[in-house]
Amino acid sequence: MAAICQSRRALVEIPAPQPKIAARMRKSYLEILSTQTRHTAQSHVMDLPIDAWSGRIQEQCVRMVDHTPLSEQQVAQLMRSLILVEQSLEPRILASDLKYLQEDLQLKKANVYKSIPYSRFGSNRDAHCYRKAYPQLVAFKVSCQEWGQVLLKNKEWDAVLEHTLMAWRYTSELPQWDTANHNALREQCYSILAAHSLAALQHYRPQPSRARELLRSNSFISFFPFWLCSSIHNINVYGNHLKRCPFRSCVYCGIPEFLPT
Repeated sequence: MAAICQSRRALVEIPAPQPKIAARMRKSYLEILSTQTRHTAQSHVMDLPIDAWSGRIQEQCVRMVDHTPLSEQQVAQLMRSLILVEQSLEPRILASDLKYLQEDLQLKKANVYKSIPYSRFGSNRDAHCYRKAYPQLVAFKVSCQEWGQVLLKNKEWDAVLEHTLMAWRYTSELPQWDTANHNALREQCYSILAAHSLAALQHYRPQPSRARELLRSNSFISFFPFWLCSSIHNINVYGNHLKRCPFRSCVYCGIPEFLPT
């Protein structure tokens, strides 16, 4: 009987208290302040311009020549600086390849349609669907604006016109929303692209053969910008453009006529 009681006591025996885990201990006020100052210092370092980053890269390389081992924080800073310098050169390289820009616009447009919920009653162009697609619409607008600015900065005038027509087509394929105010981003994209093309035409005037080539390659556009119509036959846009426009349709005319010759 005594043996049974002893075994029962062994079953209900309270285990010894375990030591506290360091991660669960409450931090002191000074420790919290030190972590906050460390994060602010790192964020201040990340805000440096590209020239400052290149200078820091040279300093890190000099230290590596001395065969001094780098800490984990120094290695992380070196990797961040290399990534930032590479990203600063990336737009110039990518912008020269319009195929990449076309794929980017195609992806942004596809994301717009993917974000629209279709498994619901009612219209899929109402305010609810617009709110779901709004972030992707903004991303599409930013893509049109930033890549056009990169091409203008590189003074690639012909590429600006080609990118404008390409982006114009993808903009025309964006959803038409039930509420007129919700189509404001679409109109803003048109305004941005028109501004880019007019800025390029101030420095570059395409030959009629080149303009016809651009229009034939983009013949599926529902309407053409009037600046390209006028650039082919030197038509006065604000004059007798309506009667002399040789294109299927344009922004200024708005009336279908016939395909370019």
